[in-house]
Amino acid sequence: IKLFCFSFSVTEDIMDTTDTNQVFKATAFLILTTISIPANIFVSYVFLRTFVTEGKLMTADIILCHLSFVNLMVALIRSIPQTLVAFGYKNMFDDVGCKFTIFSFRIFRGLSISLTCLLSTYQAVLVSPATSRLAPLKSRIPQYLIHIIVILYVIYCVSNFNAPISAVASFPNNTIPPYTFNLQFCFVSFPNYIGFISGGLVHFLGDLLFIVLMAIMSGYILVLLYKHSKRVKSLRSSKSRQSRARAEVKVSRAVVTLVTLYCLFFGVDNIIYLYSLTVLRVTILLSDIRVFFATLSQMFFFSNCRICKASVCAC
Repeated sequence: IKLFCFSFSVTEDIMDTTDTNQVFKATAFLILTTISIPANIFVSYVFLRTFVTEGKLMTADIILCHLSFVNLMVALIRSIPQTLVAFGYKNMFDDVGCKFTIFSFRIFRGLSISLTCLLSTYQAVLVSPATSRLAPLKSRIPQYLIHIIVILYVIYCVSNFNAPISAVASFPNNTIPPYTFNLQFCFVSFPNYIGFISGGLVHFLGDLLFIVLMAIMSGYILVLLYKHSKRVKSLRSSKSRQSRARAEVKVSRAVVTLVTLYCLFFGVDNIIYLYSLTVLRVTILLSDIRVFFATLSQMFFFSNCRICKASVCAC
């Protein structure tokens, strides 16, 4: 009897701990989702209203508008299913639904990183001096911006064409095979170790390229801001020039903050992803942490996006 009572007590404690963790996870995902989706809808609405009332958008506005749309799609495609799973809702997709979800998520996640990189690059070009090698891009990026964005969409659609192949809703007898990512609402399974590693490394290196480029551009902006602040202190200028200079500094700092946070959160995301390539079966905890950091980065995007919008308009 004592042994039975002890076993029951241990089992009850484990169930209580599991329930507590599940409630905490569900609450965290619900908060992130309910903030990120309305925030990105609001940002998109602001830029669309500006376009309707003024008839045009500035270059940085166009990039930010696409970025808010892409982040909105990431939240809808990945965060909502993850939140529903956290509340115990399962089997929401069949195989076709899983393939479409994984394919769409890969596209919009890649666009989120590449558009943020494009934004930081354009801002670096915008604040660069006339003698810089980046100066010729000041007129070329706005001229070919739509072409650049369309090319990015096409590249990610083509490069992820094989993503749906490995996505399934469930396995026979609920047995998860090796080299499988468990997303809780879907599974991404690879036939062998070579496919598992090669697909993961291509994904990781692509993100790393944009993160490194963003870091370089942000560093370049910070150097220019430092030199600019020293020059402004030593010279007297008109109020209009000072106001314009302050607006440029403000938007540059906002972009640097946005890019730094993106590098941080997507860096953590990719470190976890790289670690997951070393195990046969990726645990649910790793999947939850990756989604948490990816969603959190969108919230910081929204907080800095308002500063970028106001400052760019002031310029």
